[in-house]
Amino acid sequence: MTAIAAALPAVVLCALLLIPMDPSPYLHTTASREVFDRSGKLLFASLNGEEQWLFPRPFDAISPYLVKATIAAEDQRFYSHPGVDTIAILRAVGQNVWGGGIHSGASTITMQVVKRGSPSTRTIAGKLYQAVQALRLERHASKTQILEAYLNTAPYGLNLVGCESAARRYFGKPSVELTLSEAATLAALPKSPTALMPLAKSAAAKSRRDYVLQRMRDDGYISPQECEHAMAEPVTAAWHDFPLLSPHLAMRLSRASEEGARIHTTLDARIQLRCERLIAETLKTFDNQVTNAAVIVVDTESGKVIARVGSSDFFNTPGGGQVDACQAARSPGSALKPFTYALGMERQELYPTEYLLDDSLDYGLYSPENFDQEYRGLVSASYALKRSLNVPAVLVLERIGEDNMYRFLRRAGLSSLTREAEFYGLGLTLGNCEVRLEDLTAAYLMLANLGAYRPLRYAADEPPRAARQLLSRSTCLGIYDMLEQPLPTDFQKDIVRASGTPPRVCWKTGTSSGYHDAWSFMFNRHYVVGVWLGNNDGRASRMLVGAKAALPLAARIFRFLPQKQSPFWPEPGDDLSTVTICAVSGLPASRWCTRTSTAQFPADLFLNRCCDVHYPRPLGDVDTGTPVVERWPAAARNWDLAHIVSPLPAQQPMLAKSERIVGLRILEPANNAEFILTREANADRIRVRSSLDTTATTHWYLDSLYLGESGPGKDLFVDLLEGEHRLTCMTLDGQTDSVKYTVELPEGSARFKTK
Repeated sequence: MTAIAAALPAVVLCALLLIPMDPSPYLHTTASREVFDRSGKLLFASLNGEEQWLFPRPFDAISPYLVKATIAAEDQRFYSHPGVDTIAILRAVGQNVWGGGIHSGASTITMQVVKRGSPSTRTIAGKLYQAVQALRLERHASKTQILEAYLNTAPYGLNLVGCESAARRYFGKPSVELTLSEAATLAALPKSPTALMPLAKSAAAKSRRDYVLQRMRDDGYISPQECEHAMAEPVTAAWHDFPLLSPHLAMRLSRASEEGARIHTTLDARIQLRCERLIAETLKTFDNQVTNAAVIVVDTESGKVIARVGSSDFFNTPGGGQVDACQAARSPGSALKPFTYALGMERQELYPTEYLLDDSLDYGLYSPENFDQEYRGLVSASYALKRSLNVPAVLVLERIGEDNMYRFLRRAGLSSLTREAEFYGLGLTLGNCEVRLEDLTAAYLMLANLGAYRPLRYAADEPPRAARQLLSRSTCLGIYDMLEQPLPTDFQKDIVRASGTPPRVCWKTGTSSGYHDAWSFMFNRHYVVGVWLGNNDGRASRMLVGAKAALPLAARIFRFLPQKQSPFWPEPGDDLSTVTICAVSGLPASRWCTRTSTAQFPADLFLNRCCDVHYPRPLGDVDTGTPVVERWPAAARNWDLAHIVSPLPAQQPMLAKSERIVGLRILEPANNAEFILTREANADRIRVRSSLDTTATTHWYLDSLYLGESGPGKDLFVDLLEGEHRLTCMTLDGQTDSVKYTVELPEGSARFKTK
């Protein structure tokens, strides 16, 4: 019986060792959420559920120096024992017995891993349990797995768990980059993290580090020379903040993931950091009048976001720095105009070369004006878009219809348009709505990708979604042509100095009504850059002009983006065809057009309109040399035609006698207008204006009495007098025009009527 009793513990131990075991509870722990850029650089991390910083890393991503230093400091016979070091146990027992207390421990690295995965206990039974579990763990896990688990769960002071968080906090680098001295400093910490804290107890930390280095030398891990050089170095540990790049996006992705998730994004840490610095530099120039900015940079081909800045200062809590301006809905100003022109061409309501009205319009309660409050008469659609003229954009939207434009923008991802189309009306093209930088950048990405719309991609492992073709390739090629323009001189020179060649890009700016928001979008086949500047509190500033505030920032960002081997401009291929157009109207030429040129139009464009300006005289035939006249639509009486191409010179006999039906015309007041006097000072006078005021001097007569002259830079006003009047204007070459108007006495508000 005595023999059986003596053998029983051994039998039980053998039975326990043979029972299968799941090692995962000891090899894994609750980690922090981490967000990485596309190359694996840490962008952001959060505390785990136990309020600890714990960044687990695979064994091959940990410094070999740290692995060797840890074995030398904690468990010299790690690779030779089965989980329990009997030699260390006997040594510890002897030292503790002869020393009269606990002077030495015998826990192996394996036992410490088991201890962290088991209930904490210092009883003999608890120690025996840990020893048995350590033996079992060694049977079911490799030495490498056990070392990895230890290095990822060991305490390194403060609330740092695992070597990765410790390396980043104390030395500002990942653990794989630790030097020998740094690795020995960290390996010394788990023995007593508080007493050996390098930030507070540098002398104690250095002493323990040197001890670890000597052990490494004695165990053959390093040479005597390496040991000597490392011991001569000071302890360089200091407080280092963890990376915090693109915190708005990182926190959004973290919240949507499970605890311990490792999230790999499409961002590029280098480009992200450069964008953040450029924003800070830009805002310094505004003298606190503009305090915030947001930027999104997208790879055109893949739709992957490579930089995203949600605010200029995430930690500026009073200033709303934690508000993600990329997702804030703000007025886009003129930044929506390219989509109006694109839809106009897509629906065959607009040719990029045709002339549009740029003059005052009155839609009752709505009267669009240009940003500079000046009008340019007849301008080409391409010119109107490049110069961001408001009136032509409204005319194009009127052609295609508010509902069609609204539905198109919604399909292009502008989900912040939550009202009905009629709420926005014709002002939609001028930005009387609210959009998000994130959404509008995706819409510009659609233009850059020749009409193929995909949402922006942030997750590196997210497969590309199927594209929705919202516009034809040929339409977008037209937009490329219409929006391509050189950067303002200062930016152009700056970029040429940096890159050696001038950039070929499309760009568009936007300024919200009241100077609350400045926008700029820049793109080609390589990248799309979206920029917003403003104030989180909505405060206005005259500095918030898209071309002056946002465009320079977008240009500087485009400047440093890495060059690609692929073409940065789309190849037209068979998408465009050459069309003969009228040089006067900009429309496809008819047989009567007196002067023509060629232009590239979408190949699939149905030419449903041609020039409606040139006609033959009622008598005769064009083949016999009958001269041609220009017959402008009735609405053209209020257009400034001065800059339209003049009749061809006399060496072309068929056209030598060509003439315009519309030349000098009185634009204000309208014929048969009625005015009612207001009896208010300076209110009962009107400005008179002719179609030639921008190019020639015009003389004015009221009821045969000479009033004065108007012309370039010279306005003429007339006092209103009761009765019926005839107003006549005349040029020195004999052109004349007259209108009648009536002024009545009854009191009332000043108003303008036309019979």
